Amino acid sequence: MHLYDDLLIECDNLDVEVYERDDMKSKGLYADNIIWINKMLPSIIEKYCILTEEIGHHHTTSGDILDLTSIENRKQELRARSWAYERLVPISKIIQAHKSHIVNRYELADFLNVTEDFLDEALDWYKSKYGLCVSIDNFTVCFEPLGVIEKFDWIENPLYRCGTKLG
Repeated sequence: MHLYDDLLIECDNLDVEVYERDDMKSKGLYADNIIWINKMLPSIIEKYCILTEEIGHHHTTSGDILDLTSIENRKQELRARSWAYERLVPISKIIQAHKSHIVNRYELADFLNVTEDFLDEALDWYKSKYGLCVSIDNFTVCFEPLGVIEKFDWIENPLYRCGTKLG
């Protein structure tokens, strides 16, 4: 079972109906506890990303926000997207990917089960929220260039000097 199927179950638990349609101009749409996903999207991963964003609309938006010339509507759209970014690309998972020796954006997108475009948008959003880097626990996640720096605490021990055990 794919993560997309898990989201469908989550939608069912939220009393949100999900339909895939092949006659849509957009990738996804949410209104009144109904989500429509474009059936013609090229991959299940892209459907997964779009469905997550539409669930974000369920949790964060109200009213008709289709007119994106409205500042309030654009803010609501950004809230739903940021909800999806934090859900699918949490900083803790970026750190986990670093620990798993993930070395590039393609591998990171695969590790997170998101498209590379979604990953890039999420990283841009984090950069706008935190700046170039953010520190969490003993890690600093840099968004440009993408990387994770791990802080090591050097424990003072009189039996060790310059990494060599004495005595």
